[in-house]
Amino acid sequence: MTSEVSLRERKKQATRAALSHAAWSLMIEHGLEAVTPETVAEAVDVSPRTFRNYFASREEAILYGLVRRAGSIGEALRARPAGEPVWDSLIEVLPDAVAGMVGESHDLLLMMHAVLRDPAMFAQHLVAFEHGQEVLVAVIAERMGTDRCDLSPRLLAATAGVAIRTAVVAWAQAQADTSVAGLIRESLAVLRAGIPLGEDPPTL
Repeated sequence: MTSEVSLRERKKQATRAALSHAAWSLMIEHGLEAVTPETVAEAVDVSPRTFRNYFASREEAILYGLVRRAGSIGEALRARPAGEPVWDSLIEVLPDAVAGMVGESHDLLLMMHAVLRDPAMFAQHLVAFEHGQEVLVAVIAERMGTDRCDLSPRLLAATAGVAIRTAVVAWAQAQADTSVAGLIRESLAVLRAGIPLGEDPPTL
């Protein structure tokens, strides 16, 4: 019975992932207006009712992939050596993990424009971002040996989130000739050392 339930759950996860991928692809290729339960369902060869069983809105479907991949970042952080300082763990994991999440800069810019133009996308993006933050808070609290409600893990997670967002936006807008992973690593290193006000940046 356990294996049957597990197989059923895997099929549900695969369907959810396929619907999300189709919704994301439709937005990138044809714009947000092209994403409807009908068009997404047709792309996956299921019924619109199936789409509505998995997602409450097109915005949730589009951004589900980001939410799912945030969980994998938490797993990667948990896999780091137990005695490793938290900042070291963040700098080792976050740059490459986030780079794998954001994909191409062109696609990311299209998503950012959709978020800024559409209130529902903006709201769902905040939900996705908050989910990612809570994943970071939980893992950081575990590694610090403290409660997730304490101030320190929440401040560190928020700080890392701001560094990531700043680096990703700068990269997407082509404000620097480097990789997104490199910009994230640089941003985290600057924050770890303390923002240099009129001083030389830290050596990476």
